[in-house]
Amino acid sequence: MTRSRDEAGQATLLIIGFASIVLMAIVAVIDASSAYLQRQGLDTLADGAALHGADLGSTGIYEQGLDAERLLQQEAAVDAAVRDYLARAGAGEKFPGIDVAVSVDRTSRSVTVRLVAPLDLPLTIPGSPSRPTVGASSTAAVTVQP
Repeated sequence: MTRSRDEAGQATLLIIGFASIVLMAIVAVIDASSAYLQRQGLDTLADGAALHGADLGSTGIYEQGLDAERLLQQEAAVDAAVRDYLARAGAGEKFPGIDVAVSVDRTSRSVTVRLVAPLDLPLTIPGSPSRPTVGASSTAAVTVQP
């Protein structure tokens, strides 16, 4: 006695499985594109803030000239300049929850700005982090050329 297997519904299950895989791939591409664009925005802000902070060391160069001692940046003044730049650029509105870290390297006369902000992803994949972050950093240096 042989039984015949009823395979009705197997194609439906296969189609649903493939559709869910394609849907997750689409969500991943959309989220990756969104994360990339947000990181690019942070890169732009970090570049501008680092340049603005490093430029603080060259204040007065056109009136009095500049020597190596005057080029040293004060950390508090650089930090204030970077935060002022970010406030004027609307960083808090574009990236709510942004975290700013500023460091000054006195030996290389450089300013490094690191920005970290929560990602605002349009879609989520089950099992993915609930609140991912994205970061960017930029370094600008001012030097004296003889």
